[in-house]
Amino acid sequence: MNDEYRMSKLVMVLSGLYVCMMVSGCGCLGYRLGSTLPPDMKTVFVPIFVNGTKEPQIEIKTTSMVIQEFRKDGSLRVTNADDADTKLEVTLVAYELVPLRYEQGRAKAGSEYRMTLRAKVVFREMDTSKVLSESLVFGDATFLLSGDMATAKGKALPVAARDLAHDIVESVVEYW
Repeated sequence: MNDEYRMSKLVMVLSGLYVCMMVSGCGCLGYRLGSTLPPDMKTVFVPIFVNGTKEPQIEIKTTSMVIQEFRKDGSLRVTNADDADTKLEVTLVAYELVPLRYEQGRAKAGSEYRMTLRAKVVFREMDTSKVLSESLVFGDATFLLSGDMATAKGKALPVAARDLAHDIVESVVEYW
């Protein structure tokens, strides 16, 4: 085979691949954009999360972040219990602070921390209570300790909650 023939074959194959990607939205390559939820699932009820940790009030911030994430994602509309097709039950099972770096000369004084949130997620049909999916998800944030720990934790919690919310919504809308 001559080089011109090989080049024309390569151009033809690459052109076909390009057309396939453009027409099918990457479906020919196994990618899927958007939700994998059945078309009859349009709404979700998100009650306040259960806080199974010793950290007070984190259920409020994390619930709020998940509702925001559902609104941003658009796959399911958040609604009240009476109008919902599905229900999201979340239990916060762990809240951890792990020092990553220590102050020079003070082996027990942390200067950088990782906040990790862990949650058990149960997604179910509202009418039948049938469990559609269950998962354990994580969210985290790192922060430098400047000032007091309470203020630093307060600034890191929204970041960790947003990360957790993203993973929760992803676990629901892509559960198939």
